[in-house]
Amino acid sequence: QVQFAESGGGLVQPGDSLQLSCKASGFNLGSYAIGWFRQVPGKEREAVSCINWNTGSYNYLDSVEGRFTISRDNAKNTVFLQMNSLKPEDTAVYYCGRRSGPFCTGAGEWISWGQGTQVTVSS
Repeated sequence: QVQFAESGGGLVQPGDSLQLSCKASGFNLGSYAIGWFRQVPGKEREAVSCINWNTGSYNYLDSVEGRFTISRDNAKNTVFLQMNSLKPEDTAVYYCGRRSGPFCTGAGEWISWGQGTQVTVSS
């Protein structure tokens, strides 16, 4: 059974940092591209970052460029999202998702998701 366990969210102040973790089980995470998404109530889920099966990563939002970094440890079946200089507009539920293949680009689709972890940035 494919499962994700996201963790690391919380309530922080503007300018603070958080590291989110996405621990996968039920499959070999090292064979797939993994992404982070976020969603606020009333809005569609948006893609934040993606990392290929071994290296190569992408940020999909200009607003997180230079602040968010995605990384992975395939030996631990875990993907991370380091978020620095957090802003109130980063407040959302953050999800990790698995792509159908090893790369963030090209043919493929997002096929499974975690339950999410809440990130709230407020003074």
